Amino acid sequence: MKIGFIGLGNMGGPMARNLAAGGYDVTGFDVAAPIPDGLTKAETAADAARNADVVITMLPDGGILRSVADQVIPAMTKGAVLLDCSTVDVESARAVADQASAAQIGALDAPVSGGIGGAEAGTLTFMVGGAEDAVTRAMPLFDIMGQKAVHCGPSGNGQAAKICNNMILGATMIATCEAFALADKLGLDRQSMFDVVSTSSGYSWTMNAYCPAPGVGPTSPADSGYTPGFAAELMLKDLRLSQQAAEAVDADTPMGQRAAELYEGFVENEGGQGKDFSAMLPRFEKRGRTS
Repeated sequence: MKIGFIGLGNMGGPMARNLAAGGYDVTGFDVAAPIPDGLTKAETAADAARNADVVITMLPDGGILRSVADQVIPAMTKGAVLLDCSTVDVESARAVADQASAAQIGALDAPVSGGIGGAEAGTLTFMVGGAEDAVTRAMPLFDIMGQKAVHCGPSGNGQAAKICNNMILGATMIATCEAFALADKLGLDRQSMFDVVSTSSGYSWTMNAYCPAPGVGPTSPADSGYTPGFAAELMLKDLRLSQQAAEAVDADTPMGQRAAELYEGFVENEGGQGKDFSAMLPRFEKRGRTS
């Protein structure tokens, strides 16, 4: 199988490198990022896509995805698969899938969970939307780049799963940080707080696996000064996508909306840019009831 890979940044680079290490012929293109070892360099996105059996994209947003799709779909061979692993709006994912289908190209939207560490280790989870036959063809690639791929239904449903999951994640992290800040002011030791909540009804991934309090629970970005594992600005991006989708389908998501507002303030006005999304904890520590 010949692979074209477009978007070789912090996530795409290690994903492409893992495919090349797995024995695939990978041709890569990026406007700025270096080409990883083991890949053949393409001069344009269209060159990377030409004669490829699968073209993988890992791009910043829906607008860029649509632009790249305009370039690569005409260059692709009929029957090939366009596999987009970006996190973008559902509308863009479905528009690109329709465009690909009209050109007799298979299309999958397959955003990922697991961050840079998961991309490097090949342990990502893929949330996949698209036709079953295209999923089957791409499955050997998912097996190299990740540990799990869940077929969520037709085109766009991979993006839907990603933004719903991350809306829960963002709101839960805020609640976890609020609770630690409240416990501090009530005189409750953080370790005691963790020991109770991690084994009680407050159990959550943000508490048990990614605790925002330094020195408590498993090692997390909090233990390295909140150096990003998942950056606050990426959480903001996903929360904005969730609210864009909610607006489009008239869904009431007040917690998701408030989480988006809080992360927007944190990233844009409170020094959160470049920090892990769990750095909400020191943000709440410094604030009072009427702040």
